[in-house]
Amino acid sequence: MRRSFKFRLRPTVKQVQALTGMLADHRELYNAALQERRDAYRKRAITIS
Repeated sequence: MRRSFKFRLRPTVKQVQALTGMLADHRELYNAALQERRDAYRKRAITIS
């Protein structure tokens, strides 16, 4: 049987700000990469992996 553990995070205000900034950066990067894949498929019918 596998066990799993859950830990509650209690970040400081400064850590929350840093995490929020990182989340925004990663979201922007993901969306840009997704758009690039969509454009490549629409224009040249190729898939980017």
